[in-house]
Amino acid sequence: MAGHNPWPNEGNTGHIWDEDIRELDNPPPLWWMLAFYAGFVMIVFYAIYYPTIPLANGFTKGVAGWTAVKEYQESYNELKAWRKAKFADKEEALASKPLSEIMKDEDLKLYAVATSKMLFGDNCAACHGAGGMGNPNFPVLADDDWLWGGHINQIYASIANGRVGNMPARGLMGNLTDDEIEKVADYVMALSEGKGNDPSVAAGKAIFAKGMCVACHGPTGKPVAPNGAANLTDKIWRFAPVNDGSCTLMNEQTQRDAVVRTIKYGVNVKKNGHLIDCTRRAVMPSWKPRLGEKDVKRLAIYVHELGGGQ
Repeated sequence: MAGHNPWPNEGNTGHIWDEDIRELDNPPPLWWMLAFYAGFVMIVFYAIYYPTIPLANGFTKGVAGWTAVKEYQESYNELKAWRKAKFADKEEALASKPLSEIMKDEDLKLYAVATSKMLFGDNCAACHGAGGMGNPNFPVLADDDWLWGGHINQIYASIANGRVGNMPARGLMGNLTDDEIEKVADYVMALSEGKGNDPSVAAGKAIFAKGMCVACHGPTGKPVAPNGAANLTDKIWRFAPVNDGSCTLMNEQTQRDAVVRTIKYGVNVKKNGHLIDCTRRAVMPSWKPRLGEKDVKRLAIYVHELGGGQ
């Protein structure tokens, strides 16, 4: 900064750099000052008109009665009205047509799938995972393995009415000893690998028939008809190993451990009104009372398409 001011009458502040760059002291334009003062007026206006000032137990509401939630609700209702008008024919068809007809109408089926994604996310994804990919100890819906059947009407029945899994506790009921359970578990693991006829698991195979396992799982480990029992001939397991300390019955490290646990303690087995094993709970609630007929149809079609329904 120069030590002297070569332009004393220019109206600069006396701050000069590089010999001729200086800071002027001119007043701002009138339009700028008016806008500046108008800003203060608008602050007062906004403080009166909109919710603004925090108080000890709330805030000033503003004379307009505006809130962000109210504006959102108005916009949402406007969108709903637009959708209702635009897709009224499809919504009516979903409500009135049976599932068999809807499945034959490709355009209506695609509409049902497209409008079910958020519905599935809000109500089903917590257990079955995003896109039906499953969560620990909940069925995967994105494959073609069905406990209660993959026909559209069977899927609808599962969602509408709910399902309750059932497997007796073979160990606690005295049907099988611990040694027999171990042998059956070896046989079940062999079934999943296509080695059910291996001589090394012959003892387990015999116990499998003796222990009434065939009544639900079929003579070959594959249920003859959908009845909620797992297909034991694939590698899709209803219950994965649990080793997080959530229950104290067993500490499972492998899938075989999980099979042993399921055989011994069963599924949904209660004693004195309480589950014997908290990890072997298999209950699907009934969604029809909550969602209604039309949305259950919509979800059934969505799930059918997710898993390559039958």
